[in-house]
Amino acid sequence: MSEKPLQVYIDGQFFDEGNAKISVFDHGLLYGDGVFEGIRFYNDRVTCLKEHISRLFDSAKAIHMEIPATQEEVCAIVVKTIRQNDLHDGYVRLVVTRGTGGLGLSPYRCEKVSIIVIASTISLYPKEKYEQGLILATCATRRPTHDSLSPSVKSLNYLSNVMAKVEALAAGAEEGVMLNTEGYVAECTGDNIFVVKDGIIYTPTVASGSLNGITRRVVIDLAIKAGFELREIQMSRYDMYTADELFLTGTAAEVVPVAQYDQRKIGEGKPGPVTKQLIEGYRNLVETTGTPIY
Repeated sequence: MSEKPLQVYIDGQFFDEGNAKISVFDHGLLYGDGVFEGIRFYNDRVTCLKEHISRLFDSAKAIHMEIPATQEEVCAIVVKTIRQNDLHDGYVRLVVTRGTGGLGLSPYRCEKVSIIVIASTISLYPKEKYEQGLILATCATRRPTHDSLSPSVKSLNYLSNVMAKVEALAAGAEEGVMLNTEGYVAECTGDNIFVVKDGIIYTPTVASGSLNGITRRVVIDLAIKAGFELREIQMSRYDMYTADELFLTGTAAEVVPVAQYDQRKIGEGKPGPVTKQLIEGYRNLVETTGTPIY
């Protein structure tokens, strides 16, 4: 017996995944004109839902797009979509596009902004990578600059991240490190970066070109509450090469250790004690807090 098809929310209605369609004239498709959020839910609770929706609205405002709903209404739509699919642990991709319009860049030819919500399951990295650590490589593709499109905007224009991921995979790595135009570390293709050196935790500043990730902020809070000193710095590859521990954070990835970077073993080449403590703290947090679904 086949599994029940996913129900996808599009502009007030639910459609079976095979019938969930948008117009070929949607400017999100034609020009990457839109914003998105990736949201996790565990044990019937949505993690940091209000924070994700707040950032979605900030991204929309930054690109001069008005979402046709309140933040509270969008939160309710996310929860409703999860319930519609009878899910208890998984991942939500929330997409807001400029909507259908004519050919041509002008966003003012689009009549209505579209809201799309997909709720499903996800496993970004195999379980063994959380026990052994990832392999990273530096990518030639640079992080977009603040004077082009702010890295703080989670836009649908993700091609630079895609190309960096291609480079990382071609180099035999599982994730790629993106630098800014000055050569300092910004972030990975989809995750924030943290370094542990002599008991102190470091992470690149948002000004370096990194996204101020929701999971990044949660882990910073966990680290400080656990008594660690945490510093946001202008990080170089040298700081990563010589780290005692190195780990990444992201909504889909959660907290994942790194074993090797640019052919250099990180620390002992396996997850260190600080990383393990934060992985455990993060998992405990997401399993016991969040917006109730049912």
